[in-house]
Amino acid sequence: MKRGIPSRWRMASMVTAGALALVIVALPQAVAEERPTLLVMGDSLSAAYGLEQGQGWVTLLEQRLAEQAVVINSSISGETSGGGAERFAEIIKTREPAIVLLELGGNDGLRGLPPTQMRANLAGMIEQSQALDAEVLLLGIDIPPNYGQAYRDAFTSVYHSLAEEYDVALVPFLLEGVALNRELMQSDGIHPTADAQPIILDNVWPALAPLLDEAGIAFEE
Repeated sequence: MKRGIPSRWRMASMVTAGALALVIVALPQAVAEERPTLLVMGDSLSAAYGLEQGQGWVTLLEQRLAEQAVVINSSISGETSGGGAERFAEIIKTREPAIVLLELGGNDGLRGLPPTQMRANLAGMIEQSQALDAEVLLLGIDIPPNYGQAYRDAFTSVYHSLAEEYDVALVPFLLEGVALNRELMQSDGIHPTADAQPIILDNVWPALAPLLDEAGIAFEE
């Protein structure tokens, strides 16, 4: 009569196989946790509003970094600086990013909210980032001329004054080369098309690249 494998051996082999499986599953997560994190806090311009999944500039950024960093996109369409500020404390403590990209304020402007309020919200997020030794990149935006030149000037100056006060990097206008080109804008005239997304990333890249270098994140130009 052929004898089978003792049950205690079968049990041991099952435990060993299970442990190996857990190790294999855990390895990619462990590797990901060792990579520096980039956190993008934005609105619809960074949430790829109206686009297919994977077409937005944040996804293109992740692809360009080629597994050298973890890119967390915490952008929400319709988000104001106030909404972002309410979410920010928990997100930054959980994610512990090396670099924070702040792309907020556009909806404040479109709603005619006080620039002083927007400034306070963005300043709070910058201060929280710097308290955790994260580098900050401000992504500025502009609003249409029909809001009046005085309001427009007060709005755009917020980004410049914050960059100077807190010594953070700045992209003055995220949609440079895009906003006035109808072929690169969706029918609503507010949101860029898929074809515009590489241009947006190219607008961000010159200011972001030095921060990546400081964080030890390898990248290809």
